[in-house]
Amino acid sequence: MKELLETIAKSLVDYPEYIEVKEIVKDDAIILELKVAEEDMGKVIGKQGRIAKAIRNVVKAAAMKENKKVVVDIV
Repeated sequence: MKELLETIAKSLVDYPEYIEVKEIVKDDAIILELKVAEEDMGKVIGKQGRIAKAIRNVVKAAAMKENKKVVVDIV
């Protein structure tokens, strides 16, 4: 899941070298924290959060194939 999120984020931003994905395992869920450069924050979130929602949906769909629960936080 971490690699998938990194790949998606790198394709959206101008500064892919600043992308950080931290994986935190809590109980039965995996939390992925996505950190990008300040200038790229709008590109990752999108208008009214549409891109962020789409990213979450793609990662959630991939996680469902592996019977895991994944939460994506954009920091």
